[in-house]
Amino acid sequence: MSFTLPDLPYSYDALAPYMSRETLEYHHDKHHLAYVNNGNNLIKGTEWEGKSLEEIVKGSFGKNAGLFNNAGQHYNHLHFWKWLKPNGGGAIPGELEKAIVDGFGSVEKAKEDFIQAGVTQFGSGWAWLAVKDGKVIVVKTPNGESPLVHGAAPILGVDVWEHSYYIDYRNRRPDYLKAFVENLVNWEYVAELYGAATK
Repeated sequence: MSFTLPDLPYSYDALAPYMSRETLEYHHDKHHLAYVNNGNNLIKGTEWEGKSLEEIVKGSFGKNAGLFNNAGQHYNHLHFWKWLKPNGGGAIPGELEKAIVDGFGSVEKAKEDFIQAGVTQFGSGWAWLAVKDGKVIVVKTPNGESPLVHGAAPILGVDVWEHSYYIDYRNRRPDYLKAFVENLVNWEYVAELYGAATK
């Protein structure tokens, strides 16, 4: 299966002022496209050609760094665009909210832990909400890794590579993360992934 760049599910201006048109044009049209093109070139002639994206990500981890980096980032970004929405943040759907409270004690604590994971991820990487053994947890990963390669199901991820925020926030990563949680998260999509991960 070849990788393809999806269209954004909203206009380039839709996430402003929290994420600008310029950021989305660079991040989606250039960075994500590069992962797609590089991934398609690197998979040719490998044992993972024709496999599903999840199989490629899991199978190439620790075995084929070039392919993994690009396939992993393609996987992460396919979800990232859907984890964002105009007028995001706000109320969390019931079942997911209950699971978050069960795991962290409160929604506020979960948000704090998630933001802190993003702030403390040294260099490039991601912060995540993931489901492991039926519980919602916060984890952080370097570069293109995700909970998928660590035995968990990612349900929310925030990109802390500088290309995700530097145009809008410069070095103020904590401000970007706060804006992401309070104003951009598509909790309905997170809830959909939580439902799939706990079936």
